[in-house]
Amino acid sequence: MQLRLAGRLCAAAWLAGTLGGCATLQPVQTGQKLIGSPESAVRQTFGPPTETFRLADGTTRWLWSRQPFGHEVYAADFDAGGKLTRYRQMLTETEVYRAQVNVWTKKDMQEHFGLPREPIQYYPLMKREAWSWRMYKDGLQSAHFSAYFDDGGVLRQTMIIVDPLGGDSRRSR
Repeated sequence: MQLRLAGRLCAAAWLAGTLGGCATLQPVQTGQKLIGSPESAVRQTFGPPTETFRLADGTTRWLWSRQPFGHEVYAADFDAGGKLTRYRQMLTETEVYRAQVNVWTKKDMQEHFGLPREPIQYYPLMKREAWSWRMYKDGLQSAHFSAYFDDGGVLRQTMIIVDPLGGDSRRSR
């Protein structure tokens, strides 16, 4: 009897480890399977978010940042009832190109990509503050996505700079 119980506990531990590994290795696929789930299920799967925001449309966004050494920031959007409506990786070219120059502010960038974990730079001749996040360009090449703000905190320029020493994502798989 004790042997059966021990076997079940081992199987349960293995299953929990495997499922946890899936959430870590394939967070977008795991998150998309949770669409419609409550916040508690998302927190149980991915752990506590690094940042949370109440967005202007009444939804809530949770971010999990793997910066400054990782290349990902994952976002979970919840409706007013606390149900997951969307889960995605934010540091993709598709998401980066949504940033609206002359419209978005530091707050918009933070809600979309999270606080930068790279040092914030200020360029006095340009009168621009620069925020930077690591990402993969074309899904492969290590790069930096940079956003430049004027002294009023308005986004004035963005750029993606490929890191020539960063390698590509195929090497880390």
